[in-house]
Amino acid sequence: MNTIEWTDALVLDFEPIDTQHHAFVDLLARAQQAPDDALPQAWTALVNHAVAQFEWEDEWMQRTGFSSAANHTLQHRVVLNLLREGIAQARSGQLAAVREMAFELAAWFARHTQTQDAALALQLRHHPALPARGGSSPRAPAQRGGRAPR
Repeated sequence: MNTIEWTDALVLDFEPIDTQHHAFVDLLARAQQAPDDALPQAWTALVNHAVAQFEWEDEWMQRTGFSSAANHTLQHRVVLNLLREGIAQARSGQLAAVREMAFELAAWFARHTQTQDAALALQLRHHPALPARGGSSPRAPAQRGGRAPR
């Protein structure tokens, strides 16, 4: 299994999303490469970022009347539920399951970016007043309050 890397195939030409996606890829790569003793912390950092990123995307979909918002938001919820389960698994020593989840997440993320998020980026380009919250990109989890369960 290969470690996820940022590639041009993930670029959506919408800076706020691209910035968050690049950070997601970096955090996922760290989790994939983390030694066993560091995996729970690396996975939690990834989940915290995903919570904030998905909240931000969901908010923008709502504010712009994005037609595929229901499906897109449902994907976010399902993935976050699985990622949160990964925190519990990592903390209980089920590291192989979390490592498998990390590689499956990389495949999902590429598909999600190239389909769901590509459509969202196109929609957001037509709303120049956005983003009204947090400047040109979403706030980090600590600033937004997005936290994974402990």
